[in-house]
Amino acid sequence: MCIPQSSPMLLTRNLLYTGITRAKKLLIVIGNKNIIQFMIDNADIKKRNTGLKYKLSEH
Repeated sequence: MCIPQSSPMLLTRNLLYTGITRAKKLLIVIGNKNIIQFMIDNADIKKRNTGLKYKLSEH
């Protein structure tokens, strides 16, 4: 899993957790230690407006 320097809004614990839990046999995390630590500490949850509910509903 490559963790590039990015907007703090995108560097969340949830994203890191998703990457870790989707690994089947092996996970190699590549990135700056400070950025990875920031992700671990960043428990902010943002409301995502994806429109998925609308797309799945019959309209």
